[in-house]
Amino acid sequence: MTDVGRVGGGQHVLVVGAGVVGLSTAWFLQEHGARVTVVDRKGTGTGASWGNAGWLSPGLALPLNEPGVLRYGLSSLLDPAAPLSVPFTPDPGLWLFLARFAAHCRWGPWERAVRANLPLNTSCLDAFDLLDKGGVETTMHESPITAVFRSPRAAVGLLRELERVTDSGLHLDYGAATGDQAREALPQASGRVGAAVRLDGQRHVDPGTLVRNLARSVRERGGQVRDGFDVTDVRRVGDSVITTSSGDEPLFADAVVVSTGAWFDGLARTHGVRTPVRAGRGYSFTVPTSDPVPGPIYIPEARVACTPYQGSLRVAGTMEFRGPDAALDERRIGAIIASARPYLRGVRWEERSDTWVGPRPVTPDGMPLVGATRTPGVYMAGGHGMWGLTHGPITGRLLAEQIITGERPTELRALDPLR
Repeated sequence: MTDVGRVGGGQHVLVVGAGVVGLSTAWFLQEHGARVTVVDRKGTGTGASWGNAGWLSPGLALPLNEPGVLRYGLSSLLDPAAPLSVPFTPDPGLWLFLARFAAHCRWGPWERAVRANLPLNTSCLDAFDLLDKGGVETTMHESPITAVFRSPRAAVGLLRELERVTDSGLHLDYGAATGDQAREALPQASGRVGAAVRLDGQRHVDPGTLVRNLARSVRERGGQVRDGFDVTDVRRVGDSVITTSSGDEPLFADAVVVSTGAWFDGLARTHGVRTPVRAGRGYSFTVPTSDPVPGPIYIPEARVACTPYQGSLRVAGTMEFRGPDAALDERRIGAIIASARPYLRGVRWEERSDTWVGPRPVTPDGMPLVGATRTPGVYMAGGHGMWGLTHGPITGRLLAEQIITGERPTELRALDPLR
C-alpha cells in the first residue's frame, strides 16, 4: 500500500505525545534523516510510560480480550477491590466500548489479535537493541519472568496460553516448576506458592528513566521536545499539516503522528479512525524488600506484576475503566496489596512509595492502531493496551519506515487504524 502522504528525509515531522511510542517514532524518524518536534500536553513520559512494570516481555504481551477476562469481569464488574473494575457511570461511550470488547472475548478474535501482534512480539527486543546501539541508555536487564501460583492446577491456564502463542509462530522458552524450585530462585516467593512457570529470554527496564533518556537522545540529535503543548486540532492545509494547541499556537509540519495514549480518540476520530480507545488504568507503587529481587515476578491469579526497581520492588496491577484524568483511588492500592501479599514474603508493604495511577490505551479487539489515516500526512500510533512499553520501539521503527518511504510495512497491515 502506498501512502500519498509520504515524507522524505530532511522534512519535518511533528509527533504529538512524548511517551515511549511517540519518542521511539521520533528517534527512528531521525535515523531516516527527518527533522522532528515532539510535543506533549504535560511532560515527557508522564502517562502510562512512567509507572508501568517495566517489562519487555514478548512472551507475555498477550491481548487483553482473552475469554477468561470476560467471565471474571462479569463477576467483579462493580467491585472496587477487584483486579478488573468498572465503576458505575452513565457514560454511554464506555458501555458501548465494553460491549464491543465483550464481543471480542472469544478464542477466535483473541487468536486473530495474537497473530496481528506477532510481528511486534517477534522484533520488539531487536528494536530495543537498535536504541541501545544508537546511544540510548535503555537500562535493560535480561532475566526470566517467574509466574507464581498456589497450585499446579492454577498454572494450567497460563501454560495453555503460552502454548497457543507458540502455535502462532512466536518461539518461547518456558517451563513449569514446583513451589520449592520457585523459592530457590526467588527469595520473595512465599510458602503458599505451590507451582510456577518460568519464562526465559525476557527483559525489564526502569521505564521512567528509559523515556527520559530517549527524549534526551532525540534532543541531542537535533530534535525538539516541548512540554505543556496541548494539541486540540490536527488538519491538513495545502502542503502542510497544521496542529493547534489550547493556547491557539499553530505548528506546521510535513506530517504529524498522533501518539497520545488514552487521550487518542479526540484527535483520531476526525481522520477516519473508528476503533475506539479507552483508558484501562493501572496502579503501581514501590516497596522495599528484605532480600534483593533477582527478576520480575508475575502473579496471574491476582493480575499483579512485580519488577526489580531502583533497589526495591515495583508492584503494578489492576485494570480500571475510568476517565484517564480521574483521581487515584486508594482502595485499588489496598486491593493490590491484599491480593499479592499471600504470594510474597520479605516485602515491607507499609513502607510503600511512588504511588501512581496511569491510563493504558485499550482497544476492543486487542490490536493497536498504527499507520496512515484518510488525511494525507496524518498518522496514528496508539492502542497498545498494557504492552506499549514492549511494543513502543518496534512500532516507532515500522511507522517511521512507512512515513519516510510511503510504503506500509507488511508487519503493520493488521494494525491499520482505518480497519
